[in-house]
Amino acid sequence: MSPTNRTVVVTGIGATTPLGGDAASTWEGLVAGRSGVGPLEQEWAADQAVRIAAQIAVEPGEVIPRPQARRLDRSAQFALIAAKEAWADAGYTGKAGEGTPDADEAGAAVDPSRLGAVIASGIGGVTTLLDQYDVLKEKGVRRVSPHTVPMLMPNGPSANVGLLVGARAGVHTPVSACASGAEAIGYAIEMIRTGRADVVVAGGTEAAIHALPIAAFGNMMAMSKRNDDPQGASRPYDLGRDGFVLGEGAGVVVLESAEHAAARGARVYAEAVGQGISADSHDIVQPEPEGRGIAHALQNLLDTTDLNPAEIVHVNAHATSTPAGDVAELKALRKVFGDDADHFAVSGTKSMTGHLLGGAGGVETVATVLALYHRIAPPTINVENLDPEAEATADIVRGEARKLPVEGRIAALNDSFGFGGHNVVLAFRTV
Repeated sequence: MSPTNRTVVVTGIGATTPLGGDAASTWEGLVAGRSGVGPLEQEWAADQAVRIAAQIAVEPGEVIPRPQARRLDRSAQFALIAAKEAWADAGYTGKAGEGTPDADEAGAAVDPSRLGAVIASGIGGVTTLLDQYDVLKEKGVRRVSPHTVPMLMPNGPSANVGLLVGARAGVHTPVSACASGAEAIGYAIEMIRTGRADVVVAGGTEAAIHALPIAAFGNMMAMSKRNDDPQGASRPYDLGRDGFVLGEGAGVVVLESAEHAAARGARVYAEAVGQGISADSHDIVQPEPEGRGIAHALQNLLDTTDLNPAEIVHVNAHATSTPAGDVAELKALRKVFGDDADHFAVSGTKSMTGHLLGGAGGVETVATVLALYHRIAPPTINVENLDPEAEATADIVRGEARKLPVEGRIAALNDSFGFGGHNVVLAFRTV
């Protein structure tokens, strides 16, 4: 196969989310239909209009040594935890090129100059920025941490993951609001497909559960105010949906060229077929109501890959639980795929994890890949009164997980869209 059109596969997965501290526990929670949303107990939350969020299940301090954690923003801590898991899950040990004589062959099998990292964040080190500004105001200049700048940089998580694995083919940080994590994985696919790298660690992270973002999103009327029912607050496609629930965490995958994975006998979860990208150019926050930009991204995916619509059986939808966005996405799927959309099992996993902003595409890629690998579509929870527009347009997986076809090659989509009109669609396929 031409080095500019190489097949890309997923060989490792990692996550830390409101449902669990790793990919396995997160997947178990998704399949079980368990909500990770709860009340905010922090003192600053008392005066907020929104007092709920999907907070991380396992605090980074339980995993990362304190001296290292003090030098990392929370978003970078999440990224490192997920990346370490994905790297080990792919069968690698230590930094690329630093295998020891007693290390397994997989640990020394990556040429650092052929290894990349692409970790996205929609907001970056916002908690570091805001907390250190408070330190400056309350305690003075000399008390501001000298690590503040590398901690608040949006590229901090990606840079730290690159240092972790020894990536030298390129370390990148797409910033496209809530589409950032998916765009990172799409960029990584292209790095391998076009011959820049053989292996790329890619995903998204976010840590924005803080007084200012909560207040700002709340005043935008973008977030659910179901403070008395946290676990029922995120309800994509339900007639009573009233906004998203903010979440935090990270999801990371290890991508490789099929040749590289085969040469080392790696376990392969799925093929990363490709990406489709577009922009709405409609509004800075509101989605284009008819889903035209989303449809363009979906069509771009079909035009630039060998994906057969008949293979698609599952869609991990963006589905944030907002009145306008949920249905626009379904309209776009129907517009592009027509009757083929009848056999799409559509899951809205943000109903359980909340919306991880720049981390959403990473975590939902992990969910999409595992749905194919295990041939199970997670449910969308809290859909008590299905929106008639959704019911007429798509087959929403509700109540409990659903088995996907057990035979033959099947494919799935992961949709991610962000403020600014960014649209990214990723496609994966069984091998």
